[in-house]
Amino acid sequence: MTTQRSKACAGIVTKEMEFVAEREGVTPEFIRQGLADGVLALPANINHKSLQPGVVGKGTRTKVNANIGTSTDFPDTDDLLAKLAEVIDAGADAVMDLSTGPNISATRRRILEACPLPVGTVPVYQAMADAHANYGAMLKLTADDLFAVIEEHAADGVDFLTIHCGVTRQVVEALKKRRRVTDIVSRGGAFLAGWMLHYDCENPLYEQYDRLLDIALRYDVTLSLGDGLRPGCLADATDAAQIQELLILGELVERAWARGVQVIVEGPGHVPLHQVQTNVQIQKALCKNAPFYVLGPLVTDVAPGYDHITAAIGGALAAWAGADFLCYVTPAEHLGLPDAKDVRDGVMATRIAAHAADIAKGLPGALEWDLSMAKARKALDWPGQVALAIDPAHAAAVRKEKNPEHRQECSMCGEFCAMKVVADALGTDVPDC
Repeated sequence: MTTQRSKACAGIVTKEMEFVAEREGVTPEFIRQGLADGVLALPANINHKSLQPGVVGKGTRTKVNANIGTSTDFPDTDDLLAKLAEVIDAGADAVMDLSTGPNISATRRRILEACPLPVGTVPVYQAMADAHANYGAMLKLTADDLFAVIEEHAADGVDFLTIHCGVTRQVVEALKKRRRVTDIVSRGGAFLAGWMLHYDCENPLYEQYDRLLDIALRYDVTLSLGDGLRPGCLADATDAAQIQELLILGELVERAWARGVQVIVEGPGHVPLHQVQTNVQIQKALCKNAPFYVLGPLVTDVAPGYDHITAAIGGALAAWAGADFLCYVTPAEHLGLPDAKDVRDGVMATRIAAHAADIAKGLPGALEWDLSMAKARKALDWPGQVALAIDPAHAAAVRKEKNPEHRQECSMCGEFCAMKVVADALGTDVPDC
């Protein structure tokens, strides 16, 4: 089986490359070269039949991922599919199924069947749940069990897999000697650390990395190298454990590329504002400019209920500094499983951050969208403003609720509207731009 990367390295442009090139407004050759260089990733599992592929990385639009999933408290798959519909309607670029409730395999397959977006998963979650169900304890999981679950996800059509390969014995021992405020907040990272300490052995995902690459090659799965040591609070940001893991991930990036496997690298996490740019620069240097996928980052720890805003602030700065892929955070973060409204709010906040960064990056077409909105505002063109809004349905609803019917201006200024006053005084409508 040849992958998108191996074909790109051989000078071959695939139909998937052509598809994403048209969406991005670049040439197919730009995509091919980016894949060959490793600065782009095009997650497209050969078994994801409903997929409309997307591309992540340098020179393309900053992408937004939305996490959904069942839990033991909220196991309803139909409710999950309603959230998936919300994610797609809200304009996310990818979705991850983080289900830990019952019937994980059936849930994943329903998502893959219904979802045209690239789909990601974290196989260790299911491996943990299966071990608990089959053996009565998560720690009874074997390496073969874990790789069997990874292959199942790949065979089902999952486009990118979060794999915590960088949580090694060396990293865990260092963490034991230099404890953190929140230690390990990644579920996958925490489980693997506990498993290694229990059996006094190496992380099989690191020790048997070539076995993982074999699976990725069979299905053209993109590896999203997970940050099991991401900081869970500002006090832990940019510490030795985080950087030590990142050094390992940088080595694994090159090993994957050498085999023709596509790679994305995951990053923090909770990071104070003044360290966000540094974190991106470190990742890009250590991981050879592989696409960078960040959770947030959240720039303060004190905003439960508003962490979609906290993350959007950090996400905009991270993407401007060079991050390529933003994982949304919802208002329910740190509090509970998000509902459909939380999901939509998270996608919208993160899309705003991504677009703001694309403007700062000088991405072609980004600023033109805002210029079109400015012209529509100048002309008091309300249908035009609604159509150009990042969430047209919400903009239309607010406009209708907040204004008397047929009013030309908005109810904030009314007849004192600055746009209208100046246009009347100057005898102009829309400025010549």
